[in-house]
Amino acid sequence: MNRLFQSLLLFFTLFILFSGTTLAGDGTKAINPIIWADVPDPAMVRVGDTYYMSSTTMHMSPGLPIMKSKDLVNWKLVSYAYDTLADNEKLRLENGNNAYGAGSWASSIRYHNGLFYVSTFSATSGKTHVYTTDNIEKGEWTVKCFEPVLHDHSLFFDEDGRVYMIYGAGDIRIAELTEDVSGLKENGINKVIIPNASRVASEKVGLPAEGTHIFKHNGYYYIFNITWPRNDMRTVIIHRAKKITGPYEGKVALRDRGIAQGSIIDTPQGEWYAYMFRDYGSVGRIPYLMPMKWENDWPVLGIDGVVPDTLDINTEDQLNASGIVASDEFNRMPDDDPLPLYWQWNHNPDNRYWSLSDSPGYLRLISGRIDNSILQVRNTLTQRTFGPVSAASTFVEVNGMKDGDYAGMIALQKKFGFVGVKKENSQFSIVMINGEEEEPIEVASIPLKQNGVHLKIECDFTERRDKATFFYSLDGLKWEPIGNTLQMSYTLPHFMGYRFGLTYYSTKETGGYTDFDYYRIEDQITNN
Repeated sequence: MNRLFQSLLLFFTLFILFSGTTLAGDGTKAINPIIWADVPDPAMVRVGDTYYMSSTTMHMSPGLPIMKSKDLVNWKLVSYAYDTLADNEKLRLENGNNAYGAGSWASSIRYHNGLFYVSTFSATSGKTHVYTTDNIEKGEWTVKCFEPVLHDHSLFFDEDGRVYMIYGAGDIRIAELTEDVSGLKENGINKVIIPNASRVASEKVGLPAEGTHIFKHNGYYYIFNITWPRNDMRTVIIHRAKKITGPYEGKVALRDRGIAQGSIIDTPQGEWYAYMFRDYGSVGRIPYLMPMKWENDWPVLGIDGVVPDTLDINTEDQLNASGIVASDEFNRMPDDDPLPLYWQWNHNPDNRYWSLSDSPGYLRLISGRIDNSILQVRNTLTQRTFGPVSAASTFVEVNGMKDGDYAGMIALQKKFGFVGVKKENSQFSIVMINGEEEEPIEVASIPLKQNGVHLKIECDFTERRDKATFFYSLDGLKWEPIGNTLQMSYTLPHFMGYRFGLTYYSTKETGGYTDFDYYRIEDQITNN
């Protein structure tokens, strides 16, 4: 049985397996989390019967993903607001610099007078960014940037034509913008409107109020924030006022498993829901949906103060993460997009050093510089991991590698795990590197006597086990474990759920290359 036939057989088996995945417990009702993958800081807007959600991917490029849904449960990627956020040493991973834990953060999404607005802010660029398009799925995006950086802002178009951003941490502020949203309005409103917003939750604050969302309904302005009282959990607080500048009164809206940060949205039928995220270990921050009702002009979130696991929303199949991740055989027709939306580069790519045409049917990564840390490698191509369990595999060809080169797969976070091929003294070996400690350790090395090898990483996020295991196969059928188990950990320096990544780098000389034949995902692992 040749490798091509084996690969096709395996691909169709996995395709049938994964495409049939459903998480709806009884086949009709949706369940939480609505996406078991890293989709933090959700912001949402409804246009007619269609919902659009933006989220945070920080140092990834392209960035600021846009997802689409018809039912608030099943979401698919449709666009990114930008290809690259900015061009500097941090985003190019140069001279030891990086933008891990930075890049762009919590976004705001609006639809106003026929235009979509998606705004964000970035300490890496030092600016507030506003992206606009008249076609959020297929259109071109334009950008306007200005100073200062407005932290965790929420863009708001008021009924009188004035435009604001509500933002801040601890003290919540208002800044009036120009009508074209290109910067702060000269002599416009700029002041604190809710001092020490966390006070309504506790006088003992760990995380000051932030993550602002503003919403207007029935004559009230509602400002949603999160806070984290000491020795407690992430908590949702809401303030309301009759005027946008206040005075505001506030209350605790939700304290359940740390599910927090987001806002509310209505359906065309007049139902109301709130959307938030939950920290869930190394898989990242995963979005939850909950019913909402109005009582005395206050939003009441969840059911008796709890976010339900099952939602009263009919759905035959729930996509889970399959609307934002996918397998890829790297076969491209001339008119195809080079990389589907599921893919993001770790930091800004250098487009000179990757190709899908040099060897048709393969992703080629080329060495353009020397790197001594796998976390500083520029052209690492990534997709999200997902829960409760997930696996990704590939085949890497090694004929183009040079001495000192590494090619393979990474479970990407600060505490990483790598399985791949190393070339040293003209000899190839399959290696597993554990990066839990400050100094990564090569814990296994096996001689490789053929021109390539299949590689796989399996992740178990069930009940926050957060275990990653690593495998290789010489024929694509029989998988052998290699190395040890990586205890995954969500670290603040990276501030992102684990990613599967395809990577290639040189430690001695440039000019080598490697070809990846496929990337395949599964929602099963061998030890589950």
